Amino acid sequence: MEKSKRIKREENRLKKIFTGVDENKKRTVEGLIKRAAFMRASLEDFEDDLDQNGFTESFQQGERQAPYDRKRPAADLYNTMNTGYQKIIKQLTDLLPDDKKDSDDLLDFLGGDRN
Repeated sequence: MEKSKRIKREENRLKKIFTGVDENKKRTVEGLIKRAAFMRASLEDFEDDLDQNGFTESFQQGERQAPYDRKRPAADLYNTMNTGYQKIIKQLTDLLPDDKKDSDDLLDFLGGDRN
């Protein structure tokens, strides 16, 4: 599925979970949802790339030097984005109303699905 559609679908999924958020926190939640949706779709793309191409690649500094395996830039980007995504998820979870923190919606949110 096209990335923009996956982002929109994830935004809609998260918005349903955060419908009962306090009005004072709503703008913050909306911004975090947009970032989380983008990051999730991007992480899925990175995961596909890493599954296909691996976390390392053969690299040769010069013609006379032996090649060695190094971490692919995509692996670094994935790790950095995944850390940021986890922080956003934590922030969003902390902004949930207390009555929703024990709900099935939260479990669905944390577990999510790739479909």
